[in-house]
Amino acid sequence: LSLAERAGVGRAALALGRLDPADPALDGVDFATWLHRHGQSARAVEALWDLVGVATLNARADRTSLALAAMVFRTGLLSEPAAADIGWSRVPLGELHDTLARTALDRAGVRTVLRARVQDVHRSADDGGWRVTADTPGSGRRTEAVRADTVVLAVPQGEAHRLLPPGALDDPGRLLDIGTAPIVNLHVVYDRRVLRRPFFAALGTPVQWVFDRSDASGLTGGGQYLALSQSAAQDLIDRPVAALRRRFLPELERLLPAARGARVLDFFVTRERAATFAPEPGVGRLRPAARTNTPGLHLAGAWTGTGWPATMESAVRSGTTAAGAALSDLGLGRTHPETSPAFGRGDPQQEAA
Repeated sequence: LSLAERAGVGRAALALGRLDPADPALDGVDFATWLHRHGQSARAVEALWDLVGVATLNARADRTSLALAAMVFRTGLLSEPAAADIGWSRVPLGELHDTLARTALDRAGVRTVLRARVQDVHRSADDGGWRVTADTPGSGRRTEAVRADTVVLAVPQGEAHRLLPPGALDDPGRLLDIGTAPIVNLHVVYDRRVLRRPFFAALGTPVQWVFDRSDASGLTGGGQYLALSQSAAQDLIDRPVAALRRRFLPELERLLPAARGARVLDFFVTRERAATFAPEPGVGRLRPAARTNTPGLHLAGAWTGTGWPATMESAVRSGTTAAGAALSDLGLGRTHPETSPAFGRGDPQQEAA
């Protein structure tokens, strides 16, 4: 960026820091319009605002609510010097989310059922308890009914709409108005090391973020496994693997000179069509709180009203909020220091501290 553009970025950052992400008026404005009003050039948007925003919000500035953008930049860049520090897992996420988490659940006596599809959630007229009916795996699919004192629906918004009993939300149809955004990951295995850093972000190229996954994948033999994470990937989600290979391998060779003489041992693509909720202007008023109108029934998921974008932090906050509400229903009141209130309340900077 030129000196003038850098100075302009500084002024915009100061103005952004003065915004209150909890102000409902910000939710109806797109971030790109605000940036344009504050003198940000197309180059500044690409080099800074979208570099960070696409990765954290899964949308470009013109498709992002100003409220969510302000929350991300205030919390992640403007709150304290270490706020933008980046951490990453050195083991597969499945080791954290599945293996270790399930071990802890098993020790606590929790029964975990995988590959089961919930078909119905309703309240029993007999005792007021909940009945959850699901198709569970086994010798053939079988239907199982589980009785529960309280229920947390931690499913995508479309599934939540399908399962919610009448009256649980004032306007359940709004859940269907919460859009989704895709992420595409490109996986490249080289016969040698071509990247010396754990990750990097790129500008002026279709490549967004590149991570070295060699250790986490258990790759041996001197090769290297790179994963390209492509957010806001509407233009990539339906492209054939061959087309993606033709587009991205030359870009990697341009960005990584060591890749020019390396042999590609494997190239494959993973696609998440509905990876996150879309942070479009107006989405804040659509996101529900954890508590529903029906006692004993709660919602969880990054798409609920956490005030955060669709990140792991938002998912965890929604889970702690819903769990706290469920425990309260059972007379086992318990709070969590990181539990955040519903969208439109509270100070995200304080919540992140």
